[in-house]
Amino acid sequence: MARRRQIYEGKAKILYEGPEPGTIIQYFKDDATAFNAEKKGQIAGKGVLNNRISEKIFTSLHTIGVPTHFIRRLNMREQLVRQVEIVPIEVVVRNVAAGSMTKRLGIEEGTQLPRTVIEYYYKDDKLGDPMVTEEHIACFGWASQEEMNDIADMAIRVNDYMCGLFAGIGIRLVDFKLEFGRIWENDYSRIILADEISPDSCRLWDVKSNKKLDKDRFRQDLGEEAEAYQEVARRLGLLQREDGEESAVLDFDSAKKKREARD
Repeated sequence: MARRRQIYEGKAKILYEGPEPGTIIQYFKDDATAFNAEKKGQIAGKGVLNNRISEKIFTSLHTIGVPTHFIRRLNMREQLVRQVEIVPIEVVVRNVAAGSMTKRLGIEEGTQLPRTVIEYYYKDDKLGDPMVTEEHIACFGWASQEEMNDIADMAIRVNDYMCGLFAGIGIRLVDFKLEFGRIWENDYSRIILADEISPDSCRLWDVKSNKKLDKDRFRQDLGEEAEAYQEVARRLGLLQREDGEESAVLDFDSAKKKREARD
């Protein structure tokens, strides 16, 4: 079998040349990073879980008319996606105060925001992905006004859908990051959703206990990172509990004891 050509390797994924023109194979790694890669580690099985979770969400978004780069999942760690020209802007949608917002504005973590806030960050690791305004985006030509309108509209639509999806399984969607790309048809381009949506790119809290079920467990040295990702997958119907019962709030202490007993 011919060796696949690697196109790009990021913090959490590797991109390979796809089997057909205009396609890419997206490989999910177990690597975990935080604070602009100043903190590095691994979460066992994270790539497998993120692949399944992102597939589930992107497929669901497609059914409500949100255009995405997702084509199909290939195996446990890989999915086939459309090749896009990535817009160099990270779009962060916030429903609850957390992360950098709490530090910048002095708001207590967990405060419900009066309205959803959309923030934009310039994708540049060397600069630490600085926050930018729509004026910066227009000034430097990173996206047109029409494209930004499409991005904002899709971000709100994705947020509305995901809030309902996660609320239905007892999870509070605190905030999340989206990336978008252009696909070209002759001389015409349009914006579609790209990258991934997973506990790597979302803050997800249990509705009752406020336990964090996302990468903040790694960022903040809370432990039980793999169990948190597994819990999100279980509630989405992607994994079955070992005891056959419906998934409930994950008891991290019990999970740790069970794992130590197996080891």
